[in-house]
Amino acid sequence: MQKLLAEFLGTFVLVLGGCGSAVLAAAWPELGIGFTGVALAFGLSVLTMAYAVGHISGGHFNPAVTLGLWAGGRFGLTQVLPYIVAQVLGALAAGGVLYLIASGEASFDIDINGFAANGYGEHSPGGYSLLACLLAEGVLTAIFLVVIMGATDKEASAGFAPVAIGLALTLIHLISIPVTNTSVNPARSTGVALYQGGWALEQLWLFWLIPLAGGVAGGLLYRFLLQKKA
Repeated sequence: MQKLLAEFLGTFVLVLGGCGSAVLAAAWPELGIGFTGVALAFGLSVLTMAYAVGHISGGHFNPAVTLGLWAGGRFGLTQVLPYIVAQVLGALAAGGVLYLIASGEASFDIDINGFAANGYGEHSPGGYSLLACLLAEGVLTAIFLVVIMGATDKEASAGFAPVAIGLALTLIHLISIPVTNTSVNPARSTGVALYQGGWALEQLWLFWLIPLAGGVAGGLLYRFLLQKKA
C-alpha cells in the first residue's frame, strides 16, 4: 500500500504541476510561462517526486513507464495493474483539483482552452496529422524508457537518475507540445480528458495505445541491445 500511495501521490503532483502550469500560467497576460515553462514544470514535477517518493515505489508515475520497466525485466508482472490503477486515480484526483481551481476564474471556458488535453488533427496545438502525432508519441516514449533504464542501471552514477529523467521529460515536452500537447503518459492524458470530455475522450485511445507500445519498445531495446550482460 505504501508503494501504491507513493505512485498515487507522485502522479497527482505530476499532473497538477505540469497540466496546472499549462492551464493556469502558460498564457497569462504578459507574465505567461509559455511552452518552455510548461516543459520545465513537467520535468521538475517528475524530478522532485522521484526524489521524494522514488525510494518507496520506484517513481514510475506513468503506466507507460511501468509497462516498459516490466518489458525491460526491471518490474514484476503482478505489480503492473495495481501501479497503473494508482497512477490513473492520482491523475484523476489532480485533474479534479485543477478543474476546481481553474473554474474559479470568471472567464474560464474548458471548451476553449482544452484543459491541457492531448489531441491530434484539429485538436493538435499545431494542427499535426494523426500519423505525425502517433510517431511523436511512440518514439519519444521509447526514448524516455531508454533514459529511465539507463539512468537507473546498476552501472550508472548513483543518485542522479531523477535529474536525468526530469531533464529528459523536459526535452520531450519542448519537442512535442506543439504536436500533441505531449502525453507520453496515459495517466496524465486521462486525468484531464475526463474533465474536458467530448473530443478529448474520443481521442484518448491514441494516448493510451501508443505510449504503452513505445514504453514496451524502449524497455525491450535497452534490455536486449544496450544493457550489459552478466
